[in-house]
Amino acid sequence: MSRLATPELTDIDAKTQGTLDAITKQFGFTPGMFTALAANPAVLEIVMGLQGSIAKLLDAKTRHTIALATSHANDCDYCSALHGYISANLGGMSAEEIELARKGGSTDPKRAAVANFSQQVIETRGQVGDEDIAAVREAGYTDPEIQAIVTVVVVTLLTNFLNNVNDTTVDIPGAGRGTSDVVTEPAVTGSPR
Repeated sequence: MSRLATPELTDIDAKTQGTLDAITKQFGFTPGMFTALAANPAVLEIVMGLQGSIAKLLDAKTRHTIALATSHANDCDYCSALHGYISANLGGMSAEEIELARKGGSTDPKRAAVANFSQQVIETRGQVGDEDIAAVREAGYTDPEIQAIVTVVVVTLLTNFLNNVNDTTVDIPGAGRGTSDVVTEPAVTGSPR
């Protein structure tokens, strides 16, 4: 059970409800994380703004790979399940790719490097070694793209921390309670995040 109070739908102001309606339209359901964040509309707005901003960074599968690797490394069951759902249903990633990303890998060498680097950023608290930078560069990432990778990691950490503090109940269709769950529900319409 979630530890922080989630507002009743009747207590949510019209602007915040509009944000939740847009989320519901995108995902086909309203993830409980967003309803919980509606308790503080400014926090919900910040999270949504950051999510919208990182959509401009890198390609969608790379962002999904980073989010999966980060959520797994940070032991966030909720985000691991949600990003699994998004990756499968909005991002076109296979169950194998989702599981590999969670473990810091990929069948694609460039995405494997980004997944591994993302987890190194978490494990070292950003104090990665020269060899970590060299490996991600060798995979084909430029220095501005490395900045983008770190940005996606940090934005993912924000939602990881919010959900870990809350112990948000995993309410993602097809997901169980573990980070190894791969969500493969029928596709819903919406743009990849």
